[in-house]
Amino acid sequence: MEMESIECVSSTDGIEDEEIQLSHHQFSSAKTHSNIIPAGIAPTSVHELLECPVCTNSMYPPIHQCHNGHTLCSTCKTRVHNRCPTCRQELGDIRCLALEKVAESLELPCKYFSLGCPEIFPYYSKLKHEALCNFRPYNCPYAGSECSVTGDFPYLVAHLRDDHKVDMHTGCTFNHRYVKSKPREVENATWMLTVFHCFGQYFCLHFEAFQLGMAPVYMAFLRFMGDETEARNYSYSLEVGGNGRKLIWEGTPRSVRDSHRKVRDSHDGLIIQRNMALFFSGGDRKELKLRVIGRIWKEQQNPGVCIPNPCS
Repeated sequence: MEMESIECVSSTDGIEDEEIQLSHHQFSSAKTHSNIIPAGIAPTSVHELLECPVCTNSMYPPIHQCHNGHTLCSTCKTRVHNRCPTCRQELGDIRCLALEKVAESLELPCKYFSLGCPEIFPYYSKLKHEALCNFRPYNCPYAGSECSVTGDFPYLVAHLRDDHKVDMHTGCTFNHRYVKSKPREVENATWMLTVFHCFGQYFCLHFEAFQLGMAPVYMAFLRFMGDETEARNYSYSLEVGGNGRKLIWEGTPRSVRDSHRKVRDSHDGLIIQRNMALFFSGGDRKELKLRVIGRIWKEQQNPGVCIPNPCS
């Protein structure tokens, strides 16, 4: 597999570039309410009644049952080939209306209550909330492979460092040099990301090559390890140039709630056409040598001034 190289300076004092060899990867407390549980039914038994015996998830209408009264969710009904998983009797199209009525009377805590969410919802509103809950775990932001790891940021930072071998830097400025020996062979590829720690927060810098329509391009963008509302408190700039010319991008980092692919496909970052990238590289235009200079600052600060990291 072809190796790519990148040089990185992440401090504010212009220290010498650090060589890093990289390989590219192909793409890819719950409240209590008097009306939460119907009288005479224990909470645990209601929850068990509403648990699908096949997938163990909570059942939502239509809730199906067999002639013997065993229930299962509509998704699993197709999986069991119309046979009751409990008694093996044939399933008809019988709805368990009584259990659906019980479900309508319930209010349940968000499943992320142990992570800090205090909300309680009617049974049928809970799923919609949980899909957008601010307390839900974050996905691993690594873009070079399909990673299913989730967690809070301390856990994900350790995971990125130890499992993905991601470079970690402290400071709000950086100076990267991306080198590719055969720039004419532009395929969808992503270089290993770099994580920066500044202002007490973590930021992920991505750089990759892909086809934009018929044109091969390179793209650099920043993602913020936090929610979108927090990301708006920061801005960043990226600058690339050579031979007396330069391109500058300024923007707001995207939250890691937005997937890497979503940010890339929205073109929300510094995009460099291949011919321009080779022009910036100088020489005989047979090797890519792009130097990308970047800064991160708080929204209310002067973008030309980088305040030292208070947590360093």
